[in-house]
Parts: sequence; structure tokens; C-alpha cells
Amino acid sequence: MEEKIIILDFGSQTTQLIGRRIRELNVYCEIVPYNKFPHGDESVKGVILSGSPFSVYDQEAFKVDLADIRGKLPVLGICYGAQFIAYTSGGNVEPAGSREYGRARLGRFDHDNALLRGVRDNSQVWMSHGDTITAIPDGFRIIASTDEVAVAAYQVEGEQVWGVQFHPEVYHSEDGTLMLKNFVVGICGCHQTWSSASFVDTTVAELKEQIGNDRVILGLSGGVDSSVAAVLLHRAIGQNLTCIFVDHGLLRKNEFHDVMHDYECLGLNVIGVDASEKFFKDLEGVSDPEQKRKIIGRDFVEVFNAEARKITDARWLAQGTIYPDRIESLNITGKVIKSHHNVGGLPKEMNLKLCEPLKWLFKDEVRRVGRELGIPEHLIGRHPFPGPGLAVRILGDITREKVRILQDADDIFIRGLRDWKVKDADGRETSLYHQVWQAGVILLPVRSVGVMGDERTYEQAVALRAVTSTDAMTADWARLPYDFLAQVSNDIINKVKGVNRVAYDISSKPPSTIEWE
Repeated sequence: MEEKIIILDFGSQTTQLIGRRIRELNVYCEIVPYNKFPHGDESVKGVILSGSPFSVYDQEAFKVDLADIRGKLPVLGICYGAQFIAYTSGGNVEPAGSREYGRARLGRFDHDNALLRGVRDNSQVWMSHGDTITAIPDGFRIIASTDEVAVAAYQVEGEQVWGVQFHPEVYHSEDGTLMLKNFVVGICGCHQTWSSASFVDTTVAELKEQIGNDRVILGLSGGVDSSVAAVLLHRAIGQNLTCIFVDHGLLRKNEFHDVMHDYECLGLNVIGVDASEKFFKDLEGVSDPEQKRKIIGRDFVEVFNAEARKITDARWLAQGTIYPDRIESLNITGKVIKSHHNVGGLPKEMNLKLCEPLKWLFKDEVRRVGRELGIPEHLIGRHPFPGPGLAVRILGDITREKVRILQDADDIFIRGLRDWKVKDADGRETSLYHQVWQAGVILLPVRSVGVMGDERTYEQAVALRAVTSTDAMTADWARLPYDFLAQVSNDIINKVKGVNRVAYDISSKPPSTIEWE
């Protein structure tokens, strides 16, 4: 990359959001642990210090020497980052009288300061901190205040160093993106040339050089990440890419056939493997969700490896690993947010080198790259779907009959979301499917009494789940129209043999999770 912004991660939950906001400005950035600054990298144009779960005065607080950065590169500290710069320069940081959390207004600020240029009077910002800067060091100048926070933002006089106690990266900071643009474009001088088109051109060239004429194997799931990785690799190396798509029997209705057809239309060389018998046999009688996941993960690896070994001249294994997978698997705070099956290297027995063409992209960027590559929208806009498939949407043990019931009910729900037309925020017609982040049906381990055709029934109950989100870290239940829910419920009960009751899940995340298992 010609230029980049480095974000030093001190463990904040919103660090990824800083990165996404900067990428949205068509500026490339990388998130690295707070103590892993890439010294000597001349492509770095500026540095951002993130928030943190710690207080700067805690013994275990993350600390870094900024002596080699300040004076050489522009620096912006956010929340903990701002407090850290002030505290280590001789200022005071103390616990606030009460946790300052939520909306605040910039009642007073320096309109001419480079960081705040163009910000509107009384602009709303989002506070989230338990500490506050009570005294700034000599040479620091307050450039913004709110009614409750005297030092809402500062600049070090004579230096390109700024600090803000609020979070410009979150949605509720109305002019937050403008402030980040002022920093990365106006102050750091970045040219806003990062785009999906430039990524495709650069990555295809890099893949050609990296792989040459070697053969590559890639495991497809039908999801967005692996699909985009496959098409990107295919553009670089053509038929030297062999894709393996394993059907564990727990996909959505007709999904294996439909996705195989899509991949063939894209010109991909795909081997489809129906391994459903093995998965159903190994899952027989298993109800514990974690055990189900482990069995499916183990079986998938066994089936994939057996197919991969048939391709004797392969030298690389490609994966659809994306940037959040890698960030969440980094041990920054001492706690891994989430372990990912595609992070951490390869089994030694595979004797292959690893290729991850999407490893620097966020999810929304993967979709933009997919569109740039000409991948059909129905593949690009697909909802996330769990790796273990419907196994974690069947509460209790797995049988072919339960899978059949769930596939039929889920198919009615998803097709209904696609067919039901509504207006989006801009007044354009769209479908309910595109207003929902993720949706599916859960087969419950209960039966209920019903009446169908004047006869008593005692059959399965299902729950519909649909959520809205931007990144799956938090999610709210989707406010689907009552008329739509009535129609879907009626269709499921009338058309799916074995179901006589439909419920709708109105739980948010947190405290609930998106999936039930």
C-alpha cells in the first residue's frame, strides 16, 4: 500500500469501528496491538490510539512509548488514547464522579482547529468512559468542551497531536466521520485512493506473483467470504484453483444444488461432496450444542482433507479469512474475543502453504469487492449462516426428519422475506430480506396441542428469528410487519407437515445471542 493509517489497539470494543470508518473514507488503515507499531514503515501517514477497558493509572494498564512517534507523525488519541497522552505528559486523569456514558453536545469548541473544521455548533458526540482528564499538561490547549466534560478535546501546541474523550467512530457522534476525515485527509494528507477496484487490481497482481503456476485448494461454504475469495483467486490463477464444497446435510433447502449451480456459472472449478450420511451418523443422539459443533467441525476437516489429498500437486490452501476474524483472534487484552477455525495456521499433515486474499478486509468491504468482481447480488447479499448449519437451529438431537421440517419452514420464511416489498429510508422499493441482517427458523424441542381439520394435533413448534445489525456485535429484533408474520405463520402451519405452532423471537443481543445455540 502507498499510504496507511495505523490504529494502535488498547483493547476497546470499538477499535474495529475506527478502522471501518477510515476505510469508508477510502483511506487504508491497519489495526495492530498497542505495542506492535511498525517502526520503519514509511507508508504510515498517521497514528490513532484507541480506547481501552483499563484506566491509565492502573498497574496493568497498557502502556507504550510514543517518543519515536510524536514529532514524526500526526497522532490522535481517542478516549483512553487521549487520557494516556495527557497522563504520560504530566496531566491528571481521575475517576469521574459518575460514569460519563451516552450523548453529549460540544457546547464550546475551536471552529478553526484543523481537527474540528466544519463541525456544527452543539454537535452531538458519544461519551463512554469512567475516567476524565481533570488537568491538562503544560503546552496542551483545550479545543472542545461539553456541559459535563471540560476537556472534551485538546491539541498539543506546536505538535500534530490531538486527543478526544468522546468516540468519533460511533454512529451517535454526528460529525465524528468528519473529524476522522479532518485527521486522516486534512492533517495526515492521505489521498483517499483505497477502493474495492484498487484492491482487486492490486490483489490479483500480488496473487499472480505469490502463487505463480502452483495449484490452490479452497474450501467453499456458500457464504460471502469464501465465494469472493474464490472468484478473486480465479481471476488471478484461473483453473489452477480447485474448490471443494462439502454438503453436511444441514444446509438450507436445495442450497447445495443452487450454490453449486451459481459457482459453475461463475466459471469456478468446484468439487461437490455429499457427506451427509457421515454427519448424520456421527450426530445421532447428540443434543449438547458444543458437542454438535465439535463433531461437525471434526467431520468437515476429515472430509475436506480426504478430498484435498486427491489433488496431489496442490501447494496452497486458500481461506476466506477476513480482517475481523484475525483481529478477534489476536490476544491484545489477554482475552481472545472469539476463536476462529480459519485463524492460526494449518494442520501439519496438510503440508500446504496458506493463502488468505481477503485477510485485510472488513465484511462490508468484502461485499463491495464481490460486486466489483461481478458476483451475483443474491450471493453477495446473503445473510450470515452458521458453519454447523441447521444443527444449531435444531434444539436437541438431529434427525433427517427434523432437518426436513426445519428446511421446509425456513424456506417459507426466507422466501417470504425476499418477496415482501417495502420502502427503504430513501423511499426506494426493497425487500424485507435486505432490511434484515440475519434470519432463520429454529425448531424447538417441544410439542404443542393444536386443531387442524377438526382433529386434535400434537406437533412441533418453531420460532422465527430475524435481527437488524451492522456488525453482529450487537443486534436488535427486527420489527417485521404483523401482516407479514401472519402470512408466514399461516403458510408454515398449512404447508409444513409436523408443525402446528409458530412463535416470533423478540430478544436483542445482548443479552441474548443471534443464534439459539
